[in-house]
Amino acid sequence: MRTKQFKSESKKLMDMMINSIYTHKEIFLREIISNSSDAIDKLYFLSLTDSSVGIKADDFKIQIELDKENRTIKVSDNGIGMTEEELDKNLGTIAKSGSFDFKSENDKKDGVDIIGQFGVGFYSAFMVSDKVTVETKAFGSNEAFCWESSGAEGYTVSTCDKESVGTTVTMHIKEDTEDEKYSEYLDQYKISSLIKKYSDYIRHPIVMDFETKKAVEGKENEYEDVIENRTLNSMIPLWKRSKSELKDEDYNNFYKEKFMDYENPIKVIHTATEGTATYNALMFIPKHAPFDYYTKEFEKGLQLYSKGVLIMDKCAELLPDYFSFVKGLVDSEDLSLNISREMLQHDGQLKLIAKTLEKKIKNELEKMLKNEREAYEEFFKAFGVQLKFGVYNSYGMNADTLKDLLIFKSSKENKYVTLKEYVSGMKEGQDTVYYACGETTERIELLPQCDAVKDKGFEILYLTENVDEFSLMMLREYDGKKFMNVCDENLNLDTEDEKKALESENESAKDMFEEMKKALGESVNAIRFTNKLKNHPVCLTSEGGISLEMEKTLNAMPGSDENKVKAQLVLEINSTHPIAQKIKEIYGKDNETLAKYAKLLFAEASLIGGKTIDNPVEHSNLVCELMTK
Repeated sequence: MRTKQFKSESKKLMDMMINSIYTHKEIFLREIISNSSDAIDKLYFLSLTDSSVGIKADDFKIQIELDKENRTIKVSDNGIGMTEEELDKNLGTIAKSGSFDFKSENDKKDGVDIIGQFGVGFYSAFMVSDKVTVETKAFGSNEAFCWESSGAEGYTVSTCDKESVGTTVTMHIKEDTEDEKYSEYLDQYKISSLIKKYSDYIRHPIVMDFETKKAVEGKENEYEDVIENRTLNSMIPLWKRSKSELKDEDYNNFYKEKFMDYENPIKVIHTATEGTATYNALMFIPKHAPFDYYTKEFEKGLQLYSKGVLIMDKCAELLPDYFSFVKGLVDSEDLSLNISREMLQHDGQLKLIAKTLEKKIKNELEKMLKNEREAYEEFFKAFGVQLKFGVYNSYGMNADTLKDLLIFKSSKENKYVTLKEYVSGMKEGQDTVYYACGETTERIELLPQCDAVKDKGFEILYLTENVDEFSLMMLREYDGKKFMNVCDENLNLDTEDEKKALESENESAKDMFEEMKKALGESVNAIRFTNKLKNHPVCLTSEGGISLEMEKTLNAMPGSDENKVKAQLVLEINSTHPIAQKIKEIYGKDNETLAKYAKLLFAEASLIGGKTIDNPVEHSNLVCELMTK
């Protein structure tokens, strides 16, 4: 037996590695199994050119053995094994990668796909073990060797008896503490679930003996203990199979089982690329948003695999926020198993993958919008708000990417239209995209301003979500056409003659409006006559960049109590309505009653516009008083 110290690392380095590189102790099994898979791959690769190997492809396997009494987990493979020199080289230096060296030597040969790395991954066993033993016999060697260590202090290497080629890693599991229940790793169902989670797509069978009960033949209600050898992994990832051999049912079943949904996805995106970014991806767009989707607790991200081995359950870096509804996974050969979240944030290959995924998702949504309109509208009802936030966020950085995915209800048959469809259907000479805001399309249609716009033959987009107007303001224009709220003071559909006549009438009534404004104080910025209300008496419009809907939205946000936003409102009175003649008659004769009319008209305009009135009692009293005169 020879006792050795680790060549270049110390206990401090191992402690740092265990505590910072790996945040979940349970991944130790993934690392050990990946190493076993690599060892089998090496021997299989050798068997293609060396007939003396004598092992058929179907005979390769990884065996798991649990011993609760002695608190051990054994992981055995019939792969290529290691010589004494390789034990020193691969396990004597932390982060030394035997598999990486093999890959480098053979990376131009077909059939070589090494997923693990002896070194950092192997030492993850010490997160749950107080002693690790490796018994190994290399192919072509007559000797077997045993490597053993209890931590960073060092290790021993000695000869041992091992008949078959391959490697067995025995982990002696730590005793339980108040914070950690290490005994759970000795439970067959826990181990089975970890393999399903992290190593389900290892290409070789992972087998384990299960203790179970079987009915005794011919004897009612009598059972006997039996041992069943079960294969725990499915081995062939769905995403690596050809699309032509997969059915909708295959995708749907996989999605519902993998992502715990009760409905089939509305869209499946199965893609693979080679070259600068090599990966397989299987992504799904759900039919409905998860219950926590629009909360701060929701975590976006795709599952990230390296050659079929799960690296991360939710890799947020793979999806932009505006596509956070996408579920699925990415499997790349270009990523290391031993990569932390901090390293991922700076990984150029991951960023390249994320960019191509973003483009693919966008293209698929555009196809669905064009060819599956009903399905797209269903999708948009669930996740359209997220796309609109994507337009608005980051100062409109992604507006051009997302603008053609937006749809809004329209005044034409109350159907969804895209911005492109709206613009293509505009009247000759029309240079403005008109929209109106409200809680529902029904409420919007009741706005007095809408009648005037529709009477001129213009289509109106109905904006019912809080973020809608903000997203259009961030776009500023579409195809050279500016956006305008029908409640904006600048909306003017009159002819030049009508404009001049209205200007003259407003100039004549200037003093009357000043008198009325005294009664309203700072509630309004101005009062004036308008021609755009058809049969309606009054309405509220806004000056400046803040509309009435924006005011409501911003003031409803958390923390807005101390800094209330206020729209600059204008009370507009229909110049042809009988109420206009009424206030002209009483001005100068009964200005006290005129003030009451001003308050009443402002309250009515507020209610029509969806704005709450500050003093409903006063409003009620005014209505009753004026009704009895």
